[in-house]
Order: sequence, then C-alpha cells, then structure tokens
Amino acid sequence: MTGPRIASLLPSATEIVCALGLRDNLVGVSHECDFPADVVGLPVLTEPKLDPRRSSAEIDRDVRALVTDGLGVYRINLEVLQHLEPDLIVTQDQCDVCAVSLPEVEAAARECLGGGVEVVSLRPSRLADVFDDIRRVGAAAGRDAGAVVAELEERLAVLRARQPHLRSRPRVACVEWLEPLMAAGHWIPDLVELAGGTYDLVAAGALSPTIGWERLAESRPDVVVLMPCGFKLEQTQRELPRLREHPEWRALPAVRQRRVYAADGNAYFNRPGPRLVDSAELLAGLVQPGFFADRIPPGSWLRVE
Repeated sequence: MTGPRIASLLPSATEIVCALGLRDNLVGVSHECDFPADVVGLPVLTEPKLDPRRSSAEIDRDVRALVTDGLGVYRINLEVLQHLEPDLIVTQDQCDVCAVSLPEVEAAARECLGGGVEVVSLRPSRLADVFDDIRRVGAAAGRDAGAVVAELEERLAVLRARQPHLRSRPRVACVEWLEPLMAAGHWIPDLVELAGGTYDLVAAGALSPTIGWERLAESRPDVVVLMPCGFKLEQTQRELPRLREHPEWRALPAVRQRRVYAADGNAYFNRPGPRLVDSAELLAGLVQPGFFADRIPPGSWLRVE
C-alpha cells in the first residue's frame, strides 16, 4: 500500500475515497458503507443505537429521544479504531443524526491514536460543495482529484445542454422523510434545477425542514419523488399505505397524473458523494422523461400507484 491508511465513517466518504482510486488504502468503514461492493467485509468502525429497519415514525421517535437525552445516534468502536491505526479519518459534521458526531470522532482519535492521525470532516450544503469535498479528500490523501471531478462535471454538462429544449418545467416535491413529512433540502434543489423542474419547498443549501401535509398540498406538485434518507426501495414500499391514508394525498396533482415515484434513498440523493451525479440523472429522467429517460440508472426507482 502506498499512501495513508484511511478510515471512512460514512458511506459518501467511502464512495469518494474509492472514486479517487484509493480503495486499497481503506482499512475500515462505517456500518452503512455498501458501495462499491468490494468495501463490504472491511472492518466496521461504527454501529447505530437504534434499529434502522423500523418505520420512519418509529425511527423519528428513537432519534428524538436520543437527542433529547444528549446522546449521539451512533457509536464508534474504539477497539477496532485502535487496532486499524489509520493515518486519515474521513467523517462529517453536517448532520448530527447521519454519522458519529465530529467531537466524538476527534475524542476517539486522541484517545486511541494520539496526534498522528488527520481528521477530515465534510460539510456539503450545495452540489458544488460535494466536488470541493472530493478535492479536499484527494488533497489529504495525496491524490489529485481533478480528473474525477472533471468527469462528473462533464456528465452534468449533458443535462445542462438539454435545458434550452425543455417545453416546460414541472413543479417538483422531493420528500426526504415520510413520517413526519420532511422536504429534501441541501443539494436537492440544485438537482431539481438540473433535472428540468422547479422547486419551492426549500431553498438551495438550506436544511431539510419538517413540513405539514397542508404545505405539500399548497405546492401543488406535478411530480413527487419519495427519497427517504437511508431507505431502500423495499423499506419505502412498506410505508406507502400510510401515505395513501391521508385525505390530501389524492388531491395532489402528481397523484392524479400518476407521477409519484419512489427512489432508492439509500443509494441515491442522501449520499453527498460522486453518485449525486447519478442522482441528478435519475431525477432528470423522472421529471423530464422525454429528454432524460436514457440517463436513469437501472433499478433505482419505482412508480407509486
């Protein structure tokens, strides 16, 4: 191995490291890291304090209880960290419920590794920030990220080049959590714009807010994309009956026009790494199928009837 021994504490960081050609430098990953497939089986450094297989309402209650008690949602395995002796730890301080908190990571690094480890913390709000993070990880690992970022930007340029030919820009609602309803913020408004839609639920770069059904109905979305954070398609499907129970559901234009879709939130949209470009292509194919259907990754979505 040439270069640093790298520990990644979140899936997007793992995907960035691998995109930079540093897969062989990874010595440990988080419990959620599953892409690319060959990272599965690496030593796992984190674990959740709740059951991620529960319903969105149950997970929300569990998270709120932990936060109210001043506890983190995840824990780091100090014994494994000490054994792996990484030179570089990649984590995040954007969201307190998405990974081990930065103060906990820094404390663990001091306790287990002394001063010989570098901690790079990612905090992207917009799509451009993700590209900056790829460059930051590359710089920390001694790897030039220029070619990786250029290839991703070239794919986005394909979406931009088709924008002048769009006949209309549908109103889009992207739902990041189902119970309670949360509108997707951060980089999602950027992706909707690239996809040829309009988005008024959240400003670009803003946090994802909890919204009521009244606010969703007021937005009169032509397209609704369900992308619950960390949920695979099967988990989202299990929650669809509860969505359909709401009286406002049938009144949504997207429902009447059969333009409600569920996307694999675990693989796309929620991970601010290289696959956000795949996410932009997926969203474009759903919002503007006449122009972008050829860009949709296989098996990434389903229509909600």
